[in-house]
Amino acid sequence: MPEPETDAPAEPAGPAPLGVVRTPTGDAGVDALLERLADADHLAADGHTEVYEDVHRGLREVLSALDAGPAPAPGPARVPPYNHRS
Repeated sequence: MPEPETDAPAEPAGPAPLGVVRTPTGDAGVDALLERLADADHLAADGHTEVYEDVHRGLREVLSALDAGPAPAPGPARVPPYNHRS
């Protein structure tokens, strides 16, 4: 005999991966941060914020480093001119 239907909501399923494809960028630091997003697949929705904020912070640091530019290359030491005066 079939069980009677109830109006009770179904039990929520556990976290399920979203299946979002993360395409490598070629930058190891950025790729590692994007892979960190996969951690959210195993968390309940209320745990996603921490992962997203962590990735966002890391990406901002990478972009800030690009804005800063490379450090100047070391060159010969600058010697002040020596004026011979008598």
